[in-house]
Amino acid sequence: MTRKAERMSPLTTSPDQLDAADGAAEHPAAASPNAVLEQIERRTLWLATSMVHHANKVRPNRSGVKVGGHQASSASMTTIMTSLWFEQLTAADRVSVKPHASPVLHAIEYLLGTLDERWMTTLREFGGIQSYPSRRKDPVPADYSTGSVGIGATAPIWGAIARRFVESRTGVANRGRQYSLVGDAELDEGAIWEAVLDSAVADLGEIVWIVDLNRQSLDRVVPNIAATKLERVFDAAGWQVLTVKFGRLLEELFARPGGDALRRRITEMSNPEYQRLLRCDAAELRRRLPGDGADAAAIAALCDGLDDGTLLAAIRNLGGHDFDALRAAYAAIDDTRPTVIIAYTVKGRGLPIEGHPQNHSSLLSAEQYGELADALGERADAPWQRFAPDTDAGRLCAATAARLEREPAASASPPEVPADLGRTPTGTGTTQAALGRALLDLTRVAPDAAARVVTVSPDVSSSTNLAGWINKVGVWSTAERRDWFEDDGETLLHWRERPSGQHIELGIAEVNLVSLIGELGTTWSRWGQTLFPIGTVYDPFVERALEPWSYGMYAGGQSILVGTPSGVTLAPEGGAHQSITTPSIGLEQPECVAYEPAFVVDVEWTLLAAMGRLGRPGGRSAYLRLSTRPIDQKLADVPADPAARERRRRQVVAGAYLLRTAGTAGGRPDATIVTMGALVPEALAAADRLAAQGIAADVVCVTSAGLLFEALQARRGLGDGASWILDQVFPAERAAPMVTVLDGHPHTLAFLAGINRVPARNLGVSRFGQSGDLDDVYRHHGIDADGIVAAALDVLA
Repeated sequence: MTRKAERMSPLTTSPDQLDAADGAAEHPAAASPNAVLEQIERRTLWLATSMVHHANKVRPNRSGVKVGGHQASSASMTTIMTSLWFEQLTAADRVSVKPHASPVLHAIEYLLGTLDERWMTTLREFGGIQSYPSRRKDPVPADYSTGSVGIGATAPIWGAIARRFVESRTGVANRGRQYSLVGDAELDEGAIWEAVLDSAVADLGEIVWIVDLNRQSLDRVVPNIAATKLERVFDAAGWQVLTVKFGRLLEELFARPGGDALRRRITEMSNPEYQRLLRCDAAELRRRLPGDGADAAAIAALCDGLDDGTLLAAIRNLGGHDFDALRAAYAAIDDTRPTVIIAYTVKGRGLPIEGHPQNHSSLLSAEQYGELADALGERADAPWQRFAPDTDAGRLCAATAARLEREPAASASPPEVPADLGRTPTGTGTTQAALGRALLDLTRVAPDAAARVVTVSPDVSSSTNLAGWINKVGVWSTAERRDWFEDDGETLLHWRERPSGQHIELGIAEVNLVSLIGELGTTWSRWGQTLFPIGTVYDPFVERALEPWSYGMYAGGQSILVGTPSGVTLAPEGGAHQSITTPSIGLEQPECVAYEPAFVVDVEWTLLAAMGRLGRPGGRSAYLRLSTRPIDQKLADVPADPAARERRRRQVVAGAYLLRTAGTAGGRPDATIVTMGALVPEALAAADRLAAQGIAADVVCVTSAGLLFEALQARRGLGDGASWILDQVFPAERAAPMVTVLDGHPHTLAFLAGINRVPARNLGVSRFGQSGDLDDVYRHHGIDADGIVAAALDVLA
């Protein structure tokens, strides 16, 4: 046997090897209670490895770009996933699979018969199996989309809360475990600990994490992953901690003379030293394993009593590869609090690249693939074999498929959301305050729709004007809690916690907020129950939350995110809290409509329209950018005629409306001022000053730059949307030189000049600001009335 072939270890670690070493009679493999699971484990490893091999080594590669895949990362999870699927899971359970174990998931689906053979050759192919598990794009929808490291791992936490919230509304219990299969390198992500430490998580007993502690990252063996430190952190957060460190073979060796010394040696050696032992043949392992400490002789004597096969199997007999050890951990789960199982594993277990420090993205060569086929008893020329139905493994696969079969979620139409609440606000008001008022009005006008609203905030409920709404509907919790300030007359926000509440409060972590509204936004497709999740967050922190929120949309979560207060309009806060780039999110984020309304009635209309897009196939999320600036609501000039009012509403929802028309009837204006949100007063003031100079300027109020861009693309044949809004708001016969201005980056509206190909000047914010009053701050950035007038004169010149 060559050294390379000798390093390839069997996947099973039967105590029969110990018996053989002692001279006892060998027992047939079928006598082991784990024999069938071991058969399935080997076949799963083979199929997962073969999917990646075919994608990279067999399928033609026209572009020459590396296809990739993660054979080693899959191999470390094979035992864990085999034990979980074929012994533990029920139809009510859900599993988030670490991104790089995607091939293992599909291999199991194939063995269960839910994935057709034609898909096995399509990993990372256009229209085929995705690189990472996907709820919406894989042929067998994953329970949770993963791939954004850390975000998919925490998704079952928020899924558990969403499921409990639905239970509190329907009265129908639907409680299964929520598993996360987490790579140890994922624990470097801050999103992990923001979720683990949130107080809302401590009583979610259905949460079970299994950490694949293979102690390797993409580039190296991690020198100091300390499981004991991880155990302490999880324990401090109120989680049950179960550590599965060694398998049965090693545990039996530890009970022999010299076993205590061997345990200390393995436990105390560094991760890189341990990984190096996995690359040794038996002779080299006998030299290296005893070390040079005081226990070296005792360890060497123990090793001398073992044959080569047993010694090689023992050094890699970690708990994450031992069915008995894993089974014992599952049996010890405490369902009254979250549980983490820290399972020691070997990256690349059973592959020729086992334990290599750079095996993360390594691909088996054709020669190595052939050797693996021989070692596992498979055929490289016919890799896609299922178990025959009349075999023990085939019967277990069939029984598992039947046990995990789910009834399709009953589809229920979302409640009807009104288009208009019927109010015409007067006086002064802010778009931020309009949010809470609109939600309260909804309880009166459309109680069925209001009952499906769930608001979420990261400890900023009062400062985002949700206090009135919270007082009305209460705070959701798994059990009712006493409000000790209920009789305090000076307390304006009443914190009444009960299962019927409709507001969920998290700690101040934006990633948790958007992850939760994303999962609340999937209940329509998971369980046939539509919710209208609305999260509020300070607009400057939307970018911090954007990646996980985007990933929630990718996974099918439809929700509304409200960013408020926004821009440099929160002048006294200064540059530390201004938001510049958030207005362009609606231009760039797939499956999301962004609105920046200027008036209270615009908030109501856009909010209702956004709610009307949630909870349905083809639905879209929404982002509302709101402001704390008080604005005279008479400036909105809302038409009194019902038909004219409805026309205005449709324009607001579609992206823009003509707020002021200049010039004679039917005449072309000299200029067009286009503005958005809080800067409407400056735009109107500039139009008045231009009029005093004999320059007629239309004023257009944009509510959604993204929808206008979609309309422009549709007009050019590059999209499927309607373009009517451009004809109504930017008609060719009124085309004139343009000035765009907003409290955000000027590029957001710059494309509008291309509608009618007019010259333009684009004003906005493109540098950090400082504290001050509104006039000073607007003047600093050149977005005050002076700046608009000057830009108009420049573009006309």
